[in-house]
Amino acid sequence: MERSYIAVIQAGGKGTRMHELTNDKIPKPLLKIDGRPMIEWQILQLKEFGIDSFILIIGHLGEKIEEYFGNGSKWNVRITYVKENKPLGSAGAFYHIKKYVKDKDVILVFGDVMFEIDWNRFIRFHEEKKGMVTLLAHPNSHPYDSDLLILGEKDRVERIDSKNNVRNYNYKNCVNAGLSIFRGELLEYITEEKNIDFESELVEPLIKSGKVFAYNTPEYVKDAGTPERFYSVSKEKQEKVWESKCLKNKQKAVFLDRDGTINVYKGLLRKSEDFELYKGVANAIKELNQSTYLAIVATNQPVIARGECTFEELDNIHMKMETELGKEGAFVNDIFFCPHHPDKGFAGEISELKIECNCRKPKIGMFLEASEKYNIDLKKSWFIGDTTMDIQAGKNANMRTILVKTGEAGKDHKYSVKPDYEATDLLSAVRIILNKKSEEK
Repeated sequence: MERSYIAVIQAGGKGTRMHELTNDKIPKPLLKIDGRPMIEWQILQLKEFGIDSFILIIGHLGEKIEEYFGNGSKWNVRITYVKENKPLGSAGAFYHIKKYVKDKDVILVFGDVMFEIDWNRFIRFHEEKKGMVTLLAHPNSHPYDSDLLILGEKDRVERIDSKNNVRNYNYKNCVNAGLSIFRGELLEYITEEKNIDFESELVEPLIKSGKVFAYNTPEYVKDAGTPERFYSVSKEKQEKVWESKCLKNKQKAVFLDRDGTINVYKGLLRKSEDFELYKGVANAIKELNQSTYLAIVATNQPVIARGECTFEELDNIHMKMETELGKEGAFVNDIFFCPHHPDKGFAGEISELKIECNCRKPKIGMFLEASEKYNIDLKKSWFIGDTTMDIQAGKNANMRTILVKTGEAGKDHKYSVKPDYEATDLLSAVRIILNKKSEEK
């Protein structure tokens, strides 16, 4: 870490949605998950990565939080309290912390957001971008009712699409997850104690300046602000789901071919309107999402090099895929594609993309890139596809492979290779993997 960091935890809300659990006797952040209050898990997670200075913004029943944590010495951290005497929104109380954070970067955490992430990666990304605000983003199972981050080049946020907006377009499943890092000088804009919304009044006005970035991660970040979500998060903590998703630990992935595996095979796909999910695909990917495997697409897209499809239209195709999956509660963690094609002679081809590359399957460049990005152990991962090229690619990367009988169903006959398993479709393939995982326990 090149800069100095301090964590601010918003723990002042009344928690009306959690009344059946708190009975208005304890503040929501002191509700226990696996034997510890939620806010204690937050402090311990940040402490693990060297963050030892905290400001807790307290309000309703805040004295109980202060009684529990004291000055923080029991946890070898320093805790300062700011009392919110009236509701001030998500950032109004920041008026009282300006003096503590002026020359620091602030890690902002909301008291009902549970997480286990590699903060070193997040902080390194923030420092490399040299922006004012870095928002943590992730795909989730309900993007249709979540705030989305619309990104431009180099991870810059172009706008925030509120969950309250009507969406008549396809979108990338890039949800604002509720964790952020910002430069302390951001608070210079707050000149008095008043109700302020962090997102709309502090972050959004900065977007046009190009100083707001998104750090996209598949790690564990979930809102525990309702009884249903609280019980779900508690269960996942006990089942060690939190830690399994953290990128400090080795990950496992199921890599998925696209055409003929995820979407109905119609030859080379050039337009988003021709994209159509196979029946059962959303359920298959949803089951992966609920496991400890990442779901990552790896697809050859020679139509780019051949000049038959633009990068923009390919983005549209992938956004349609993410939108359609999201409607059914599923998501992919990332999409890797190869735009190259070695053979020349196509009308409108893009010469600089007509090359022998390291990413076009059956070469393994896409898998290596994903492995580095997400700390993936390829030997414990799988590749599912509908061609012998896919199977050869998986074998080249030392992954186990499954050939699905959709799409080309292995009839391309480009490579003399046998998959580890065969399956009728993606859902059957995923269940083979999850059953194997169960057997290995």
